[in-house]
Amino acid sequence: EPAARALARSVSAEMHSSFANLRAAMPMNCRKFFPNYPLPGKVAHEVDRVKSLWRRCREQHGAGGDWLFGKFSAADAMFAPVAIRFQGYDVSLDGIEKDYVQTVINDPDIKSWIEAGKAEKEIIDQDEIKI
Repeated sequence: EPAARALARSVSAEMHSSFANLRAAMPMNCRKFFPNYPLPGKVAHEVDRVKSLWRRCREQHGAGGDWLFGKFSAADAMFAPVAIRFQGYDVSLDGIEKDYVQTVINDPDIKSWIEAGKAEKEIIDQDEIKI
């Protein structure tokens, strides 16, 4: 469907080029859980933007399954690291966003990816969150 493909390209491009505050404040970390992690204003704004993108994709084009566009797509590959961050940094989620994160986290390939990340021995100290 052309409209779905156009939106998928658009949200993937936005994911690729945006959300610098979110990435800086919540580095990818599959090993740890940060309950009640505080979100500074700029980060909270970007989290809200991601949630709105997910809602739009699911509401407009997600009827065929549990992924952003029903079936797994490149857009899901782009947003999987964010979904993992949202879980690890205890981001408050409801409805569509919560269900989407669970879809990502429960996917067997992504579970395998997370487990491989947990098995890594190297730690990049400057990327470690210190609370």
